Amino acid sequence: MSEFRDSRETSTKVVGVKRLREPMPAPTKTRIFTVANQKGGVGKTTTAVNVAAALSMGGLRTLIVDLDPQGNASTAFGIPRDELPGMYEVINHDLPLRDVLIRVNGYPFLECAPATQSLANSEVELVSLVAREMRLKKAINDLLDERSQNGERIDYVIIDCPPSLGLLTINALVAAEELLIPIQCEYYSLEGLALLLHTLTLVREHLNPKIDLTTIVLTMFDGRTRLANDVAASVRQHYPKELIDIPIPRAVRVSEAPSYGQTVMTYDPLSTGATAYMAIAREIANRGAGISNEALTAKGA
Repeated sequence: MSEFRDSRETSTKVVGVKRLREPMPAPTKTRIFTVANQKGGVGKTTTAVNVAAALSMGGLRTLIVDLDPQGNASTAFGIPRDELPGMYEVINHDLPLRDVLIRVNGYPFLECAPATQSLANSEVELVSLVAREMRLKKAINDLLDERSQNGERIDYVIIDCPPSLGLLTINALVAAEELLIPIQCEYYSLEGLALLLHTLTLVREHLNPKIDLTTIVLTMFDGRTRLANDVAASVRQHYPKELIDIPIPRAVRVSEAPSYGQTVMTYDPLSTGATAYMAIAREIANRGAGISNEALTAKGA
């Protein structure tokens, strides 16, 4: 099998190549993010795909791993879910990750490991497998080692999880060193955050001592409501270092983009949602390169 596939081979949705005039700084080593929140409908997949797209537009080699059986991260890039090997074969049948990668049309530095319909069966089958929590970590590490030896280091790996705390999410937490949590600006999201952080503590104690919560993003923010502002203020108070204080507005363009097989970064790059996600991606890149907010302020950035 060819090492790479192109989304143009499987989709009629084509967009032009997008790059930023000012590239984003590369991290000192590959950064692996798990994007997780067991509460559904909080903008988790939307955040994962738009941050990944923005990082690649900044000239950074980026891989997005779709670990959600719903496959929304794959369809957001115009990748169909039928008759393609994907993360199910990687997780459950040890297929090398390189054999399922698809280069995303329109992004020269972005690849996707898609989720197919079969991934819905993955968690049940994982129960009986040896080292069931470590299978994604091994697949990613093998790919990263291979790319590094070829002089093609991947800068960012973004793992999109299902809205649950099952074995697929545990695999993602074990494989990553950084956790990104999108928080919808409503009360129930704060309750869900506590449960996720409890799971994170257990994973750190028993499976992956390196993982840490490094990034929180506020999604679906409506500054006209008191509740949204109260939730944002609470997150600012309790997680000042982790929060990237650039709220993603509740915007129609962000919701429309996936239906056209695109992210909002290409669907409407001048929209408020695209502008916010681009700013968040740049902040993530700056943090990975060790550039402080104080330094950016001094430069007038």
